Amino acid sequence: MTSETQTNRRAASIATLSLLTASGIALGIPLAMPAAQAQSTQTQGGASGGASPLPAVTVTAPEAQRRRNAPSAQRNTGAARSRRTQTVRQPETVPAPKPFAPSQDARTGTSGYFANSTSTATKSNTAIVNIPQSLNVITREQIRDQNYQGLTDVTRYVPGVAVHQGEGNRDELVIRGVDSSANFFVNGFRDDVQYFRDMYNAQSIEVLKGPSALTFGRGAGGGLLNRTLKEADGNRVYEATAQTGSWGDRRVTLDAGQAINENVAARLNVFYEGSDAFRDFNHLERYGINPTVTLKPDDNTKIKLSYEYFHDERTADRGNPSQSLPGGVTRFNPTTPFAPNGDFSTFFGSPSLNTAQATVQTGMAIIEHDFENGLTVRNGTIAADYKKFYQNVYPTNGPLAGAVNPADTAVNLGAYQHTTNRDNVFNQTDFIYKTWTGPVFHTVGFGTEFGRQTGVDIRNTGVFPNGTNTIVQNPFAPTYFGPVNFVHHFTGTNTDGVTTPDSNSRYALNVQSGYVRDTIEINRGVQLIVGARFDRFDMSATDMNTNRNRNRVDNLVSPQGAIIIKPTDAMSVYTAYSISYLPASGDQFSTLTDGTLILQPQRFENVELGMKWNINPKLLFSTAVYNLNRTNQPIADGNNPGFFFASGSTLTRGIEASLVGQVTAQWQSSLAYAYTDAKITSMTSTTVVPGNRVQLVPYNQFAWWNKYQFTPMWAAALGVIVFGDSFASSDDTVRLPSFVRFDAAVYARIDETWSAQLNVENIFDKGYWASADGNNNISPGQGRTFRVKATYRF
Repeated sequence: MTSETQTNRRAASIATLSLLTASGIALGIPLAMPAAQAQSTQTQGGASGGASPLPAVTVTAPEAQRRRNAPSAQRNTGAARSRRTQTVRQPETVPAPKPFAPSQDARTGTSGYFANSTSTATKSNTAIVNIPQSLNVITREQIRDQNYQGLTDVTRYVPGVAVHQGEGNRDELVIRGVDSSANFFVNGFRDDVQYFRDMYNAQSIEVLKGPSALTFGRGAGGGLLNRTLKEADGNRVYEATAQTGSWGDRRVTLDAGQAINENVAARLNVFYEGSDAFRDFNHLERYGINPTVTLKPDDNTKIKLSYEYFHDERTADRGNPSQSLPGGVTRFNPTTPFAPNGDFSTFFGSPSLNTAQATVQTGMAIIEHDFENGLTVRNGTIAADYKKFYQNVYPTNGPLAGAVNPADTAVNLGAYQHTTNRDNVFNQTDFIYKTWTGPVFHTVGFGTEFGRQTGVDIRNTGVFPNGTNTIVQNPFAPTYFGPVNFVHHFTGTNTDGVTTPDSNSRYALNVQSGYVRDTIEINRGVQLIVGARFDRFDMSATDMNTNRNRNRVDNLVSPQGAIIIKPTDAMSVYTAYSISYLPASGDQFSTLTDGTLILQPQRFENVELGMKWNINPKLLFSTAVYNLNRTNQPIADGNNPGFFFASGSTLTRGIEASLVGQVTAQWQSSLAYAYTDAKITSMTSTTVVPGNRVQLVPYNQFAWWNKYQFTPMWAAALGVIVFGDSFASSDDTVRLPSFVRFDAAVYARIDETWSAQLNVENIFDKGYWASADGNNNISPGQGRTFRVKATYRF
């Protein structure tokens, strides 16, 4: 064959390939050639006379146009498919289905215990290293691995957080020296009723510390806890678990979800748990169901719908009294809690009467839209109905206020019941706009919140068969098995010893809020954040005992500012300033009196200096030094009962540090340390005086949870909690000794379908005092507890 002929054939081959390439691009025909076939062709060409092979040709089809309208796109696809069938008679390659949406883990960069970003603090998905505030995220995997029974238990591994007893009927936390039962949120909505929450449908738990009014509104002076729920993100999940363990524990869960089509995804979370407890006569039963649906009318819009029914019923247990001392106890001569014969399981209540019941129904609708011009919007609405009732027989009353007498022969018990039903409706609208002004980049967040909360607060005091509100028991056999008559007292003059009227209030609260925040990126290494929020807090309450209605309006402005310096993309150093307010009606705002009508709101002012560093892509170190000043705390006016001076104050100074994530590919860690100096700086009562330490706050707090994956099948974890000594109340007369607790777990991944884990809480069966609600309601920590769980994925 002549050289001219070879040249002509090569030119013809290139022309033919070009024609096919053009046709393939127009018709969507894949032109990729198997590597072996290409090599064979080249080899054959080389053998035909030694000519060099054809040059490699790479064909890249243009990106498909984004789907604007699903039905239209389907019609166009059908028409094109018909034309292809007529033009090219060969098998069609069906493209892989388009993912419904990125998973929740993918959106936040979550891997194991590490989370890269969150929208909790700023209303937009922001890298944690760029958030100028102390923040801890507890991921779904860490929640699963630790497998604790209560929401507040997981916060033991968060620096600067202490667990409050909450009268044995609710979640309650002390964050940076500020106690609150109301600073709980779910998906960014206020979830402030007093009840115990479960984590069966939790995607993550975020603990944000310091005043956070700019994002969340009133209160949250020391910090808050938010639950981000699992959503229907279109990713396939089918997982069932069954658990058993100590104290007759039995728990089952189901998490099932997937994309139904390219426009709809659904998910269902269900659980049931029943258990006794290490405390005598205690029991627990709870269950919940949470279906969710996500709709995608187009690529720029999501509609998320959720409904939850949740019920929790358990024995209300206010713990043990303290031990009185001869001559009395003072802050200079404090006492300790009382455990009869060292037995932490003894119950100072009534097996038949002590109860805490909560039924919560919640509906949520969230719409998100991207305008594709730098502007996004999220509008969310929550409607929640809370039915809450609790009843307690507990140590109280008498000259010792419920403490065991010095001779160890008597302890006084009292009783009450309380109904605190509430209905919440909130609507939030949040805009995020990203734009440039010259060389400066702005992320501007602005929005509104409107809410209405209505409810009742009805309390009845228990009267014992002796005709009074107090019964005397033997402290070594304190459990009460007799009857109690619960009576409503309209006045403070009664023959049964009750000297104050029982609450009976119906209330309504209307909230209107607006905020703006600008994150100004001056250059790659410097960011400036400025913002403020306005809250109008309009409350009315009717005292049903006197049929008197009172009304109060607070207009509050809460500013926030911060400077972030970024030496590298993986590190930030920041300083921040923030203020929040708590109206005089308090956390639970259930009533108004002549005294609270004229009180100024409590004020929380925080200055913080911190640093965050992604040591590796999945390991975050955070530390912060802060100064939190709380003022305008009410002090009772001894000369004018029912009225107050707004002159009480506390000052909390501290340092916090945490290291969370993957140290190596096999080793995950969650380490936390806090030094907290929370002191009374102005008298808040005759016994709570300057220099006293704030209740339940230790100077030193350390926790470290480690999980190591030894083989693809086997892993193990070990945790330690070191909690310094603290006081049961801020009068500093009852000291809670420090304690060290060890927890452990073993994990087995049997195959792709089955896995199992064994958790042991308090492996050395250490007796310790875990929390309190005053000097004579002190809760012992749970003894050694085993939990075995099997997980089936299908």
